Amino acid sequence: MIIVFVLAVALAAAGALFDWRTGHIPNKLTHGAIGIAPILHLGLKAWAERGFTTNVWIEGGLSIVGILFCGLVPWLMFWKNAIGAGDVKLLAGIGGLLGPMLGMEAELYSFIAACLIAPAFLAYEGKLLPTMKNALFLLLNPFLKKERRREASPQLMSWFRMGPSIFIGTLLACAFARAPQ
Repeated sequence: MIIVFVLAVALAAAGALFDWRTGHIPNKLTHGAIGIAPILHLGLKAWAERGFTTNVWIEGGLSIVGILFCGLVPWLMFWKNAIGAGDVKLLAGIGGLLGPMLGMEAELYSFIAACLIAPAFLAYEGKLLPTMKNALFLLLNPFLKKERRREASPQLMSWFRMGPSIFIGTLLACAFARAPQ
């Protein structure tokens, strides 16, 4: 279903563009994708099978499972203030369009892209080494005695726009996906 791949990449591209320019991913974009994905899968499968069979309902259910699976880890990260709510909803929408397996693959590629882009971005801004030092303190503090703990500098806490990484991850997942047999 090439149309689903095209829609997922278009959704990720629009999310990346909005995130890059404004720092926000619009709710109209993400809520629309989350709401339309199961209906789209139901309609496409019903059209392909010439009616509503059990496979049609399974396809719609898999879209909902994709939303839940692909939204769970990002939601936990949002809960810990690690990523923004728009990123969570964008990943959930992509999971709804691509389904749980390919959606999780797109999410994994997105996080790998973020792990590669973020240090380059920090180095460009001249914040890489101080931010790495800050991260080391955050990592080691729970294991140190109170008198040896160091306070992490709030000025070195960096915020990173995930939209472009999500676009790269979605594009890679769709490019590497095998056609159904």
